Amino acid sequence: MPSDNQIKNNGKLRGSNKCLEGKTILLVNTGSPKKKFIIQRLKKLDLNLVILNKNKNWAQIYADHWIIADTYNHTESIQAVRNFIKENPQIKIEGALTFWEDDVLLTSKIIDRFNFIGIPLSVAKKARNKYSFRDFCKANSINAPRHILARTAADIKFACDNFNFPAVVKPVYGSSSAGVTKVMDKESLSRVYTQIKNSLSTNVESALTDGMDILVEEFIDGDEVDIDLVLQNGKVKFYCISDNYDKSKDEFFIDRGQATPSSLPKKTQDELFAMTEEVLEKLGIQNGIIHFEAKTTSKGPFPIEVNLRMGGDYVYSYIKGAWNIDLIDCAATIALGKYLNIKKIIEPKKYIIGWDFHAENSGILVELSIDEELYKKQYFEDLQINKEIGDAVLVPPEGYDYLGWITVSGDNILDTQDNLKKALELIKYNVARFHKASSIGRTLRKSNSSVAMLNKSMLLGAAKIEKIRRLTSKNQRNLKVGIACNIYDDSTGEKVEKELMTVGKNIEATLNSRGYRTEFLDFNNIDKVFNELKRSDIDLVFNVCERINDSSLLEPHVAALLDILQVPYTGSNPFTLGLCIDKIRVKKLLAYHNIPTPDWDYAYTVDDKIRNDLEYPLIVKPANTDNSIGITNESVVVDEPGLKKQIKKIIIDLNSPALIEEYIEGDEYDVPILGSDENDLRVMPLVRSIFDRMPKGKWHIFSYDSKYGEKDFKNSGITQQYPAKGVNKKLISLITEISLDTYNILDCHDYGRIEVRVDENDNPYVLELNPNPSINIGNCLPKAAELAGMDYGDFIEEIIRMSIKRYKNRPPYYHLQGGII
Repeated sequence: MPSDNQIKNNGKLRGSNKCLEGKTILLVNTGSPKKKFIIQRLKKLDLNLVILNKNKNWAQIYADHWIIADTYNHTESIQAVRNFIKENPQIKIEGALTFWEDDVLLTSKIIDRFNFIGIPLSVAKKARNKYSFRDFCKANSINAPRHILARTAADIKFACDNFNFPAVVKPVYGSSSAGVTKVMDKESLSRVYTQIKNSLSTNVESALTDGMDILVEEFIDGDEVDIDLVLQNGKVKFYCISDNYDKSKDEFFIDRGQATPSSLPKKTQDELFAMTEEVLEKLGIQNGIIHFEAKTTSKGPFPIEVNLRMGGDYVYSYIKGAWNIDLIDCAATIALGKYLNIKKIIEPKKYIIGWDFHAENSGILVELSIDEELYKKQYFEDLQINKEIGDAVLVPPEGYDYLGWITVSGDNILDTQDNLKKALELIKYNVARFHKASSIGRTLRKSNSSVAMLNKSMLLGAAKIEKIRRLTSKNQRNLKVGIACNIYDDSTGEKVEKELMTVGKNIEATLNSRGYRTEFLDFNNIDKVFNELKRSDIDLVFNVCERINDSSLLEPHVAALLDILQVPYTGSNPFTLGLCIDKIRVKKLLAYHNIPTPDWDYAYTVDDKIRNDLEYPLIVKPANTDNSIGITNESVVVDEPGLKKQIKKIIIDLNSPALIEEYIEGDEYDVPILGSDENDLRVMPLVRSIFDRMPKGKWHIFSYDSKYGEKDFKNSGITQQYPAKGVNKKLISLITEISLDTYNILDCHDYGRIEVRVDENDNPYVLELNPNPSINIGNCLPKAAELAGMDYGDFIEEIIRMSIKRYKNRPPYYHLQGGII
């Protein structure tokens, strides 16, 4: 396959099929990045690609034109195609095709509407709907198991009373065996049916957009095969039969692997092909690439389902390798109405087995190694790995993940099986089970710039959400996002106010540039915001608001208001936001959980007595402000008169309780964290602040002036390292671990920043957690995320993705029930 650079530098690469050169075809949905090889091949054929997709994505380098529309919204998509044709009369689209199960029906609608060659909608609906397909087979005297469309408890009772067991429960519109489950007895049927019905979601299986109905049918015992066909004008130009490995033996019908050509007796293969031809003819399928699934039984062949597009995963690879038939070329040729001349093939060029890499349990991929010798083996054909170290891998019933696949070849089926065994010995992987435990001792960093992953146990629903992380990321740009922020007059000279305003504006601009619809919510005008939220079609609020009525004490009420209005939002809930404002209560909670923090006391009145065992110097802080408000060089005191003076200043002048801590001399570390509890917590690279260049007489602290004073921060004498450098790895791990526990104890969501001081003996002390730190361009979290491989836009979108995970199939305020661990 050509590389991305070849595509970019050379434009269109010449292929062997000259009749397609310069033709324009509409590709419906790019699919996920694992489908890249398809689009690369289409470009090698010198085709002009008009891609219909929800947004511009990884395939942009290959697209000649985009039609942006939600492919789940068929009316919108067809209108978008119509508009494109009308507005671009010089571009003649001559055909349409898809390689993505989700869009089979949409592609058929487009074919009907614009008179392209392909499978009509009336045919596609019968084949795509498994229940309709079963009824079609029964009506046409084609083998079919007893079946029922299960919508009520009465339907399940009917199946229990009339069906033989085992039985199979499956979504009518599912794909890739998602949700398909074998049940062995009546008692299991009701339970499994309820589980599947409750778990069905387009976010679990995107193909379910076409419907959520459930089919129950008797289990068909026998050898399962795949039959891949090329049809043009009703004539089968090519077909091959491939054996499935042990698919029916698994409760969830997981694909283990396929081998082509089939090792079944010729008579059995002839019967299978005759049945397949009969089904396709009676369905009225004339043109297309078909992936047909069937079983051979003692009662003859049974069709399982008809997929009206090229088979996924390694189907293309093993058919190309074994039979020298390029299904992508064939699909494009048929869709464009060019005659396809395939000489009859009697024997395969070689025997090929495709094999899936499955995990024994759901968990985190912690080991993956591929011996380079594999690529030198004569039997090696192709290898694709879809997971990376640290990725979640979810197997049934939690999800339907697999790591990837391999294809190997041989001179005969036995030789190929031997070669597969040899190849698998050169590939090692380990998926560690999820477990619930403290962060201590659970993190590992290859370098200070790497992302630390915390592997936590996942409940079933959360695991299913994690499994479809890529899908939600793919679809999330269709959201309308509200930006909760504070707006101030541009002429304001206050740097804090400017920061509060610009963070929202920068997020808005970033999201707009990536195709989101946005709406700004200025919480300085609370009446207007309240009414806007009640009437608005906002899907999600990006909450970076820090004030209501110009008071940071009301910051938690922003999240509370959104909860009341049932509007999903990013970031932590009002309980966590309110708790972290009260630094005294945070101290008590950290002490209860044995989190190291400087020795401390507090005062609500100037007459309150302070512990006499605290060692000077001490630092006196407002107990409920942020942005270093109230912190000056005088905040550090060395004797009792100085202490009393500062307590009075905090309580009387700033009208805040006073927090008194032992001053820790040493470097300060910011620990940026992404994620939520019970999910994918990640610690970004640590930021180290060194105070050794500060002027004489200045305490080594972050005062308000050092952050927002007239002088630039770079002149403050404070050096910041992104990431921390020259630090003992054990110290980095310890800081990471106590920060993770602090983050979890305070029930922070999506993102936050822990501040840690380290004394001369490398003892870390947690100062505080900011659950709503500024995430403006150039701030700590975005800069740390950039070190971990995310630019600002990626970072903002990652926060949105994480918030979506929390809300999936839950009420907007469900996370308030989590509590503190």
